[in-house]
Amino acid sequence: MNQEIVWLGFTGLHVTPWKLIGYTGALLFGGRWLVQFIASRRAGRPVIPRLFWYMSILGSFMTLSYFLFSAKQDSVGVLQNLFPAFTACYSLWLDIRHRGWHRDRAGHGEAPPTPGPRDGKA
Repeated sequence: MNQEIVWLGFTGLHVTPWKLIGYTGALLFGGRWLVQFIASRRAGRPVIPRLFWYMSILGSFMTLSYFLFSAKQDSVGVLQNLFPAFTACYSLWLDIRHRGWHRDRAGHGEAPPTPGPRDGKA
């Protein structure tokens, strides 16, 4: 997995399968902010969709595996990705516990309104 991918030689970069995993992880981890921006723009307020946490976890684990198993084996990269992976897993667990497993199906990630005393249904 540390051998150069020859057909990507035209890029001028030394690209290996582990680097592709690392690049993909970095793109996922960075791209989660675009997902958050779009969700917040649509909602008209700050929103963190569940996809944000999935992208955080997958991106963190992909870059973590690059730093652990590639020829790079960089302890700084390992430490840099351990904490975000743990935090994203915990945040996803809290989100599922608080809002339920299928919360995204209710429309823009919101729970249905709870009837109150003014609705006459309380």
